[in-house]
Amino acid sequence: MKKTLSALFFLTAILVLSACGSDSSSGSKDEVVIGYFPNIDHVPAMVAKEKQYFEEAFGEDKEVTYKTFPDGGAFMTALKTGDIDAGFVGPGPVMNNYANGADVKILAGASSGGTVVVASEQSGIESLEDLGDHTFITPGVGCTHDVQMETFLKEQGITSARIGGTLKHVTGNPAQYQAMFESGKVDLAAVPEPWASTLVANGAKIIVDTDEIAYGTTLPNTVLVTSGKLIEEQSELVDQLTAAHEKSVAFINENPEEAQTIAVDSIEEITNQRMDESIIASAWERVSYTTEVNAEVIQAFADSSHDLQFLKEKPEFDELVVPQGTEVGSAQ
Repeated sequence: MKKTLSALFFLTAILVLSACGSDSSSGSKDEVVIGYFPNIDHVPAMVAKEKQYFEEAFGEDKEVTYKTFPDGGAFMTALKTGDIDAGFVGPGPVMNNYANGADVKILAGASSGGTVVVASEQSGIESLEDLGDHTFITPGVGCTHDVQMETFLKEQGITSARIGGTLKHVTGNPAQYQAMFESGKVDLAAVPEPWASTLVANGAKIIVDTDEIAYGTTLPNTVLVTSGKLIEEQSELVDQLTAAHEKSVAFINENPEEAQTIAVDSIEEITNQRMDESIIASAWERVSYTTEVNAEVIQAFADSSHDLQFLKEKPEFDELVVPQGTEVGSAQ
């Protein structure tokens, strides 16, 4: 399975698809720009693009273009600057930016599950009792997967060195984890799919599975977001956006095999590398596609971020999530 790594490494070389000059100063746009990442958490975006659900929903007077991003920070910057109008991103960056005053709203969930804690083959770690002063890695400090892991570990009486414990923490792109495992630089990884399945295929051991880690099956790992400004100025478009997204998620759940093929083809189109379909199939078993998002879980997750000292002040997210089933156009 080592051959899968050559494809996965290229996921770091994200091709950012250029937009055609959206006029963010106007209340009415001819172009709608959708952002997403080329990974399986974001399959609803890939299916919607392939099936032209957004184009159908918006009508002929709107041109839909797409941009892909390497991480949540870059995505949120694009949303704040108006380079994109809406898109798909993890809840961690959304909450962190919202807490710092960013104009962002969660319209719906997109996917959940898929976060797994794995140990390298040579680490000697067989269970939580073996952690000691090992080193673990996550995609970013305070990212969704980091908070999930540290929340779970704290419940087990284990804390990171960042807050007084012995478990060391570093960050890095998941495409690099296998090489870091092999070099001995890190021992554990809290990692999303399909990286978890790739690491396991290359000898890593699952220490904490998706259904065990904190918020593993209740917290969306990808959400559909937009700005409050767009909701206020183009509420009908936002309703159309949400309806198209719901159609995409329904297609995924009704046609999983075709959706997997779309995902593999879409990632290859962006990265020029084809992912191993067996890895996608394995990862798919841990990821659920749903539009549901529970505001109480979002708040609980934020409280955990504060408790772990990722957030200086305890945030209140009462107005972050647009209530499910709400047509924002009718609420104006």
